[in-house]
Amino acid sequence: MFWRLIKTLVFTLVMPGTVGLYVPQALKHTANKNWPPFEWVGMGLFFCGAAIYFWCAWDFVSKGLGTPAPIDAPRVLVVKGLYRFTRNPMYVGVLSVILGQALYYVSLEVTIYACAVLAAFYLFVVFYEEPTLRRLFGAQYDDYCRKVPRWFLRSSRT
Repeated sequence: MFWRLIKTLVFTLVMPGTVGLYVPQALKHTANKNWPPFEWVGMGLFFCGAAIYFWCAWDFVSKGLGTPAPIDAPRVLVVKGLYRFTRNPMYVGVLSVILGQALYYVSLEVTIYACAVLAAFYLFVVFYEEPTLRRLFGAQYDDYCRKVPRWFLRSSRT
C-alpha cells in the first residue's frame, strides 16, 4: 500500500495538480477583492473539490488496489464511497477545484479553461475510460453503469 500511496501522490502533483491548480493559477490575473460572496463560494467549491479528489484517490489505493494513474489503474472496480453517487467523482472534484478558483478570482479565463477541461474529461471518459473499464470488468461494469450516472450526483444510495 505504501508504494501505491507514493505513486498516487506523484500522479496527483503532476496531472490533477497541473490541470486543477497550476494552469488556473497561471491564467488568473489578480484576485478580485470586491466580491466577497464569490470568494467564499469559490473557496468552498475549491476545498470540497479537493476533498472529493483525495477521498477518491484513497479509495483507489485502499479498495481498488491501484492508483488514479491510467498506467496503474485499480485492479478492483471501485463502487463504494463517492462512486455510489456518480461514476466520475474524481473528475467532478478536479472541475470543482477549477471552478472554485474561477469564482474566487472572478476570472473569465479560468471559467473558459474549466469548460475546456470539462470537454476533455468527457471525451476521455467516453472514448477511453469507459471502453477500457467495460473490457476489464465486463458485466460488473455494465451493471454499475445502469445503476450509477456518469456525471450528475445521485442523491440515493445504490
